[in-house]
Amino acid sequence: MVEESDVRVVRFGGSKINLRPPIISTDSRFVLCTSGDSVKVYSTRTEEWLHSLQGHTNQVTGIALNPANHLQVYSCSADGTVKLWDFIDGILIKTFIIGYPLFAIYVSEKHEGIVFLHIAMDTDSKKEGFQLVAVHLPKSAEQEVEAKELSAVSSHISPNPSCTAFGREGQYIAFARNLQLNVYFFRKQKTYSFSLKATDKKGAKNAFTCIACHPTDDCIATGHEDGKIRLWRNFIHKKEYTYSTQHWHHNAVNTLCFTPEGGLYCEILFIFTHIFYYGVISDCFLVFHIPLFSSSEITVIESSFKVCGVIQGLVKGDAVLTDLMIDPRSKALVLNGKPGHLQFYSLLRDKHLYNLDIVQQEYIYEAGLDQFEVVKAAFDIKGYWLATVEERGQKSADLEFFLKLWSYDERTQSFVLNTTITAAHTDRIISMCFSSSEETTMLVTIAEDGQFKAWCQGVDADTKQDQNFWSCDFVGSYHNLKPTNCSFSADSSLLAVSFQEVITIWSPDTWELLTTLCQPPGVIRDLCFGRLSCSKYLISTTTRNLLCCWNLLTCALEWSTSVEVSKLQSDPLSENVAAFSYQSKHTDLFVFKPNEPRPLFTHKNVCSEKIHRAVFVPREEPLNNCDESSQWLNRSQLYFLTQNMDLLTFSTATEEDRMLSSSTRLVIDDSVAVTPFYLLLGKHRQQQQKLNTPSHQAADRPQQPQGSVTITELLHTPAHVLPPASVLCSMFVSSLLISNTGEMESSEQEMNSEKEEEDSEGEMEACDSQQELRVQGSVDEVTPKLSKAQERELKRVRKTDFSWMAGLIASKP
Repeated sequence: MVEESDVRVVRFGGSKINLRPPIISTDSRFVLCTSGDSVKVYSTRTEEWLHSLQGHTNQVTGIALNPANHLQVYSCSADGTVKLWDFIDGILIKTFIIGYPLFAIYVSEKHEGIVFLHIAMDTDSKKEGFQLVAVHLPKSAEQEVEAKELSAVSSHISPNPSCTAFGREGQYIAFARNLQLNVYFFRKQKTYSFSLKATDKKGAKNAFTCIACHPTDDCIATGHEDGKIRLWRNFIHKKEYTYSTQHWHHNAVNTLCFTPEGGLYCEILFIFTHIFYYGVISDCFLVFHIPLFSSSEITVIESSFKVCGVIQGLVKGDAVLTDLMIDPRSKALVLNGKPGHLQFYSLLRDKHLYNLDIVQQEYIYEAGLDQFEVVKAAFDIKGYWLATVEERGQKSADLEFFLKLWSYDERTQSFVLNTTITAAHTDRIISMCFSSSEETTMLVTIAEDGQFKAWCQGVDADTKQDQNFWSCDFVGSYHNLKPTNCSFSADSSLLAVSFQEVITIWSPDTWELLTTLCQPPGVIRDLCFGRLSCSKYLISTTTRNLLCCWNLLTCALEWSTSVEVSKLQSDPLSENVAAFSYQSKHTDLFVFKPNEPRPLFTHKNVCSEKIHRAVFVPREEPLNNCDESSQWLNRSQLYFLTQNMDLLTFSTATEEDRMLSSSTRLVIDDSVAVTPFYLLLGKHRQQQQKLNTPSHQAADRPQQPQGSVTITELLHTPAHVLPPASVLCSMFVSSLLISNTGEMESSEQEMNSEKEEEDSEGEMEACDSQQELRVQGSVDEVTPKLSKAQERELKRVRKTDFSWMAGLIASKP
């Protein structure tokens, strides 16, 4: 057994981006939002994810732009650190170690070198006892600095970061909790408190839910549970304060925001429903949606109220009822999305692609209302067919469900409804799967009515050709036992259907019951056929915490082991099978091949939750140079979903370094929007340049000066990480100088060639003088004698090749 080495669990994507408000860069080009233990940077123009700021070891709980440098951002985390980033290049500049779990961060232009943080008043972070502290960030050349200078500003702060805000360019800070509004003035070092009654005369709830301060005026806007918005003024004098009340919402106000000019954009909350966070900066603003199903959606809107972009991550509902699936066509991850939909999520780009409306009914946002939900889904091997099951009703007496078959439309590049079966079974469908054969497509469903059914495309009775609809081809059962699971073999020649403690093996061609396998005690939960060289094995798990392997050639139990398996998943491209085991309040991973009971790889304490959803995703390119512990990740990558809806995966150090280098290359030219078309066009241009460049020109072309490399590095390196200019000056000047060695060698060669030419010219002059004496008597006029320079020039002209003129003359008509 190979123990874990460089393989580690990483948070790939799908993390909540609604934990804290996102922020926009001052030039409105980038959107930054928290996502798990990292900060993601998106482009407002293309909606593309550019890169992530990774370095925290726990949940990122707040982000804020650096007032002293608009290209930098602060981030705080529950790991007790504050990090300063260059979010343009994705570079970590400095880490400040605070030593306490941090829950929010605030900055102000008036307080340079100081950040304000939310920390817990005691060690139990689950309690709502928070305090606001000011932390002086020390200046040091070290990348990691311990910040020890903390001063308390106020205690008993609301855990909601939206209830704290700076006002009048940082002259005071306002914070509200429950029914009390507090304003702390830094110059006076005094706190003024203003209270409201629990309810007014009409019974409305007056508790504070959010707060916003005017950037230049003494005005505070507060939102309340009853939907009211209050504007507070003259609070500098505690006894003379006033407030006005507006009532615009039927639900609690979630956020308020002033424009940079001081306009209050609270009406936007009335225009858009289910908005949780909202921000304004420069010439655009963003709206952050938090509906009942947590869409994790950021809408970028221009100042003219025109939607210019939508950034959406993994949609998270109350629970994932379907399995994690991979669309064979788009390679997208498919699972439950918003109510009544399947979402297609790009793992490569960490981006929500689109939603497929399965229920095709308007969803009513009302608590306790029983509505249709997608509970099962499956793709065929080519990705041409999609089967879904939607149901409504918790009790069997009120149960309603539909089986739908969807076909892929090449014209619309999406799935369209093909067949709806209203009475596929008489009771709830438990599981379903498509056959693995590419020649014929078959769907098998099992239900609590004790039957399994095979569905095929209908055949016309006259023409005997397949029709564009589905119908039932076979109905099977076994001794009135309730089926629990089903699975096709790799070549679709066998179908395994489990009935309680018995596994039945059927032939899909003749629907003959071939054999039965008597399972050891325990109801069967999972079934999985081996792949490739292990295709003769069948793996199963039971409720008695047994993992069993059957040999289908001998119909005997090959091996079994006692382990509680919560999820069994096979790799479609290899013999490997992954088993997640939950025990001692944590989950372990075992990777094995069916022909050997000893695991190939094990990973202890993957997470503290039970895993029920996992999938192997085929790689576009196999990994190379992997050690023995990570060979099972060569062709496919394993993803799994926790109960907290976090999408995690297993990765190697080599793979992470490659992803980091590729992401760095993508943001080198940040003046151009990084889109798939941009990358494709850039690659095409490089190929075209290689084709258009003759090979002989490369040899004749003078070599690029070595200084150009230095210049390139100098221009592409961020200024804040470069050494002092005094150090760079000598290096830069030296790189521009040309070496003397090459010049001396070339000058010596020219001198030698000139000497040879002079010697040859002397010999030719002697011969010419003798010839002149012979013909002098027969010629009346003596030919004028040329100078040495003229003769040298004439000889050079003679050596010149003028053959190209012949081709030019011949080409003329």
